[in-house]
Amino acid sequence: MILPVRALATTASVAAAALLLSGCNFRGAASLPLPGGVGSNGYKVKVEFADALDLVPQSAVKVNDVTVGQVKSIEVGPKFKSALGVDTFTALVTVAVKRDVKLPENVDVRLRQTSLLGEKFVSFEQPAIPEGTLRDGAYIHYNPARTTANADIEQVLGALSLVLNGGSLEQLNTINTELTKALKGRESQVRDFLTQLTGFVTGLDAQKGQISNALDGLDRLSGKLAAERTTLDVALRDLPQGAQVLADERAQLTKVLQALSNLGTVATRVIQGTQQNTIADLRALQPILSQLAAAGKDLPNALELLTTYPFPRTVALPNGKGGIRGDYANLFVTLDGNPATLLNNLLGTLPLPVPLPVPKVGTKVAPKAPTLPSVPGLTDKGGLLDTPTGLSHLLLGGLS
Repeated sequence: MILPVRALATTASVAAAALLLSGCNFRGAASLPLPGGVGSNGYKVKVEFADALDLVPQSAVKVNDVTVGQVKSIEVGPKFKSALGVDTFTALVTVAVKRDVKLPENVDVRLRQTSLLGEKFVSFEQPAIPEGTLRDGAYIHYNPARTTANADIEQVLGALSLVLNGGSLEQLNTINTELTKALKGRESQVRDFLTQLTGFVTGLDAQKGQISNALDGLDRLSGKLAAERTTLDVALRDLPQGAQVLADERAQLTKVLQALSNLGTVATRVIQGTQQNTIADLRALQPILSQLAAAGKDLPNALELLTTYPFPRTVALPNGKGGIRGDYANLFVTLDGNPATLLNNLLGTLPLPVPLPVPKVGTKVAPKAPTLPSVPGLTDKGGLLDTPTGLSHLLLGGLS
């Protein structure tokens, strides 16, 4: 059998390619370089993910949706503890990025999809505050805040199947049915309630400043109570004993309160009964108080005379400036033995029975003092009654 020349050439090419691939350790189509790839000019970065999903080698690496590299390999990474507390393994993804692409050292890495059913790719995203520079051989450990994966269509459909197949959908139907029954015939009340609730929420929003201040004050009060914890502990420990004492004296306290109530009733009756008299007494007392106020300093100065009576205040001043220049004084007394003279002088020293004048409203006439009554049996010898009378005449009358 003679084969065509073209068939022989094709067979030889396939055989040669097979021999070449077997000699170069061919690892499938994924090992073939793609046009426009990074090649050996990029720098490699290893990233740990909780799950690589269906990410495959040669997938794109993008920054702001612009391809800057490709995925080189995917392998099993170190262990980590999942959210359920189970030890599991990470997915270690090695990517190659072009040399001219500068990324911060704290860059965020996420697994995304080009579309709802599109392919997966690795996305480098700028952090809020960039730090450092990502270099060749960098290793980004698994961190839920930095290395995450977006939800794919499989996860969304799986969650939807749980809802539709005996999940929460039937419960929502039950809730809707029961809520309809509860609100049937009460639409106006519910509408009014919602209107009032809207006003209440609006009032709360208007008072949010005061509410915040109240909460701050409550925080300060809590701090003070915490600082006085020891004192409060002692008070709470002794409070039952004090309450027991009050309970034991309840009968006596009740009697005291009843007696106080009776006293209040009597005092009210007395005040009401003496109201007019009290007002009259206060009005009558007003002129006396007015005259005392007008007297001013004269009354205290007059009272000071009692300490030196019958001598003036200047009789004994300090430093020898008074009328008496020492601690003693000479006093000469002459007594007249005539009874008439003694009696006349004594009557002159006695205070006259002058009644206190009672001023009348609207009059300026001062009352007159009564005259001194005559003493029977007294004779005026030598004009003694015409001479000055008083204590000075009694003490010094015989000196003339």
